Amino acid sequence: MQLLRQLSETHGVAGNEKAVRDLIWSEIKTRVDSKEVDAMGNLIVTKKGRKSRPRIMLAAHMDEVGLMVVNIDKQGMLKFRAVGGLDERALLSKHVLVGKDKTPGVIGAKPVHLIWRREEEMKRPPKTDELHIDIGASSKEDAEKQVKIGDYAMFDTEYASLGPTIKGKAFDDRIGCALLVELLKKPLPVTVHAAFTVQEEVGLRGARIAAFRIEPDIAIVLEGTAAGDFPEKRDLSKAAMIGKGPVITIMDRTVICDRKLVDLAIACAKKARIPFQLKRPGVGGTDAGRIHMTKAGSRTLVISVACRYVHSPASIASKADIRNAGRLVSAVLKAL
Repeated sequence: MQLLRQLSETHGVAGNEKAVRDLIWSEIKTRVDSKEVDAMGNLIVTKKGRKSRPRIMLAAHMDEVGLMVVNIDKQGMLKFRAVGGLDERALLSKHVLVGKDKTPGVIGAKPVHLIWRREEEMKRPPKTDELHIDIGASSKEDAEKQVKIGDYAMFDTEYASLGPTIKGKAFDDRIGCALLVELLKKPLPVTVHAAFTVQEEVGLRGARIAAFRIEPDIAIVLEGTAAGDFPEKRDLSKAAMIGKGPVITIMDRTVICDRKLVDLAIACAKKARIPFQLKRPGVGGTDAGRIHMTKAGSRTLVISVACRYVHSPASIASKADIRNAGRLVSAVLKAL
């Protein structure tokens, strides 16, 4: 899990993935046969296997959700907007690092003492435009010495092991990146074209370009997906649960996965006695949504690891799920 720790603690908000890309390349540069960084910033590598067909693409996105500074007020407070889908409820009082110098700051809003008689404000979480990042500046001029409009702000979250689970930021999709890196370090039964993609969190943008370049027959997307193992008042259909094995997608909002590949993944899991679960259809979206429709199209499969609190400053995932996801992807490649 050391690699995942490094990936989780590296900053790479969508559009600013270079540090993540550099870390990944340092891990795989002696294990692959070719490398390309395209105009979008996708890292595309090829690792030769015993067979060259079918043409297989493996994909995991490098970017994470975060913030961007859009204004600096006269008091030196930074106004911001979300980059990617963020839950406003999770932002208040979080620690962030701003800009290339990683200036520390805190996301703040009016304290409860000033709004306790305003019933409507008390009933709802503050909106993004009511929040600010406080870097301790005394004026706009003071703040501009440290940060500028357009700077990214990243959550300052330390990775930690919590018994059978781990805690950290950007598990969506640094878990997928870690799985793909570890896979590339091993001998493979078939040649794979691996794409570490950019800007997934703002519209699956990098994946479209990578798939156009690779032209796969089959694509397998490795992801971190939302867990739904929370207490419910009613017996409702749940999303995936951590600790119950890797998650196989049948359909989400962006793709209907190739049913033969889904059946193959299920058969591989059963044969290897790997616990697995099916993602609740119609929820979420991944790079598969762009990959499967690019050029002549490709048969596509999504294998994910369930994570609690995705798209927030900190997530929780199961160590066993991560190991089993790696086993499942290896088994599917061997079967192909």
